Amino acid sequence: MNVTPSVTVLMPAYNAEKYIREAIESVLQQTFANFELVIVNDGSTDDTLKVIGAFNDKRIRVISQPNMGVAQALNTGLRHSRGCYIARFDADDICYPHRLEKQIDFLNANPDYIMVGSSADYVLENGDFLFHCSCIAHTHDEIADKLYFYCPFLHPTVMYRKEIICNAGGYPAEAHNFEDYLLWTQIIKAGKLYNFNEPLIKYRLNSSSVTIDERWRSGRFREIKRTVIKRGSITSQEGHELLIILKSQDIPRIKEGAYHALCGKKFLGDNYQPEKARLHVKKSIGLQPFRWDNYLLYTASFLPEKLILWFHKRSPNKL
Repeated sequence: MNVTPSVTVLMPAYNAEKYIREAIESVLQQTFANFELVIVNDGSTDDTLKVIGAFNDKRIRVISQPNMGVAQALNTGLRHSRGCYIARFDADDICYPHRLEKQIDFLNANPDYIMVGSSADYVLENGDFLFHCSCIAHTHDEIADKLYFYCPFLHPTVMYRKEIICNAGGYPAEAHNFEDYLLWTQIIKAGKLYNFNEPLIKYRLNSSSVTIDERWRSGRFREIKRTVIKRGSITSQEGHELLIILKSQDIPRIKEGAYHALCGKKFLGDNYQPEKARLHVKKSIGLQPFRWDNYLLYTASFLPEKLILWFHKRSPNKL
């Protein structure tokens, strides 16, 4: 007899052959077992499907579609999911074993809450620890207070009630690169939100990700994003303009440069190791020699630790 899963782990995957095996293994090793893993293959051109096919577990379901982007892949997964709870997860991250159990216990015990996320341990491409990321807000009141200024959730950590997201229309596909953030602004009136301070996943930074440091995006990208989040909706014209900006930066040299610059920042402000910071910033300079902020970051790596940490604490988005 087939048992309907309580949780659908929803994983979009695009050219994820390098990391998806470890991601899947971490899901299959969960202490909570009544789940399905829905993997939406978003038009991968590498061996992603071959790696997935090596697993023999009936809880894994694969849905393939042409490459349509993360938001469309998530909406496809939502339509095919059977669980009343959705646990978001990315194909390059790693779940800690108790992640699902802890989140479903919280939502079952607190019916007025519609979503729960967590902090995360960030790791490098090779899996080495980079820094611990504590969410900027944990209680519902804290989240509501900061929601329109900063995104209070790390998307791959969240578990939510499927019905709430579907009633909101799913992920807004035009909000390229912040479809999750816009969605949270649209559901906050439907119930309470919460973040565990405890890290429940390892969040991998890698140079092939669609997400890069927003300071490497254009000012226009950030302007559109601020306007859309404040308004709570996005137009097709804004979505088209965002897509043009993103495609112009979908270049390995730019993405690798952004990756190493971000690692350099984190090895200064969040996990003070100046020698490692300089190694990453040097690589970023080699890839993007005309970015003046790289040279400032390299110079900052020689400042005393107390001064760097003081500055970072006062202005974390300026480092």
